[in-house]
Amino acid sequence: MNETKKREVPSTMRKVLAVDAYITDNFVKAVDKFLPFRSLKTHYQALEISCHGILWIASWLAFIWILNSKNLYQMQVNFLIGIFTDILIIAIIKALVRRRRPTPNTDIFGIGPDKFSFPSGHASRASYIVYFFFNLWPVNFIFIPPLLAWSFSICLSRVLMRRHYLLDVVGGILLGITNGILISTIYLTQETSTELISWITDEKLDGGEYHV
Repeated sequence: MNETKKREVPSTMRKVLAVDAYITDNFVKAVDKFLPFRSLKTHYQALEISCHGILWIASWLAFIWILNSKNLYQMQVNFLIGIFTDILIIAIIKALVRRRRPTPNTDIFGIGPDKFSFPSGHASRASYIVYFFFNLWPVNFIFIPPLLAWSFSICLSRVLMRRHYLLDVVGGILLGITNGILISTIYLTQETSTELISWITDEKLDGGEYHV
């Protein structure tokens, strides 16, 4: 009985969620008339993989290890911290909110909190990445249009694949920006970043214990 009361959704929130589900469903059906899902399914799945948290962590660690450039350590470390905080925040909120996805998540990594819908982790991550490379470590102007196009495509594809409702994506975008602001307030210095990488990969750095 107590558990039922704890999980009971307020009537106002139920109405909001119902409207969200209705608008999302009609939006997807309208878009599918012009962009048949079947012909774009491969592209949607490629976008989904391109913003997966596990892929970003693995790729970024490899990026740090292979380049081994002290000039990039500060950017690399702070960006990676932001990816971890993004995953942590999203997992906590999903576990608390527990909103079901429009369709079951068949992703092989779709376990635990990731089987829930709100907020969209992909939208949050894409927004954080754009925020980071626009505000915290600004990239050359030539990279701005591709970043924006990729981020927008990620957010749109989450809805068109019926992984998320529209409010899930909006919530993810706002959380991604908030995460970017959080990282800007705790941004590690060059010295701290270098020391952290030195501690993790001591043998790769000049002067390290195992440096030859």
